[in-house]
Amino acid sequence: MRLAFVASDTSVAQQAWRKLVERYGTVPPEQAELIVALGGDGFMLRTLHAYHALELPVYGMKLGRVGFLMNKHRLDSLPERIARAHAASLFPLQMAVTDAAGNEHTALAFNEVSLLRQSNQAAHLEVQLNDTVKLASLVCDGIMVATPAGSTAYNLSAHGPILPLDANVLALTPISPFRPRRWRGAILPHRTEVILRVLDPGKRPVSATADFHEVRDVRTVAIRQSGGQGVRLLFDPEHNLEQRILDEQFAAE
Repeated sequence: MRLAFVASDTSVAQQAWRKLVERYGTVPPEQAELIVALGGDGFMLRTLHAYHALELPVYGMKLGRVGFLMNKHRLDSLPERIARAHAASLFPLQMAVTDAAGNEHTALAFNEVSLLRQSNQAAHLEVQLNDTVKLASLVCDGIMVATPAGSTAYNLSAHGPILPLDANVLALTPISPFRPRRWRGAILPHRTEVILRVLDPGKRPVSATADFHEVRDVRTVAIRQSGGQGVRLLFDPEHNLEQRILDEQFAAE
């Protein structure tokens, strides 16, 4: 199998890259059958963004601080591990933004699209699902739409629900909501289009971020599941993503 090894710029990941390339060889991602990503979850997200158009499976090894999307790092038996691995399909969100100057921006998110206030003033947002306004005014620090894979990340820290990987739903989670006080978010069918409109962009500016791609001073943000090809992450049988998402719901820490 033609493998493309890519690594974060940390010394430990670069050292592991050299040893793995010496053992197994490497080719450019455009010539590979599979990409092996060495780093943490942040580097995995950057790898998915960089190479998702190639439609190649990705096998990650944890060489960073957070490794929810990664397997354990070992030098030996990599072809055998890949042959036994289970695939998990991730479908990204498409973010379309209109900013205060009328410019259009688009980006993909494998974890979440989040809106955050840019100043000390709380954000005032209108929340629309498909063609229906559900909240005429949400006063909050922000709001996010999270995928199942991203539901254990920022979404969980904002008290959003953990979503099973195959549930075909998205989490709509407010960040520090002030009004309405009792609204704690919603679980949406994955085909829902979420449209968020900033009600007072001059006095209460808001930014929008798809994973790590940020747009500031936004007016409207439309979010939907991308209609394109998803990406396939490979996991060791004893470390598969579905089981980890389930276990996260019973984590003591």
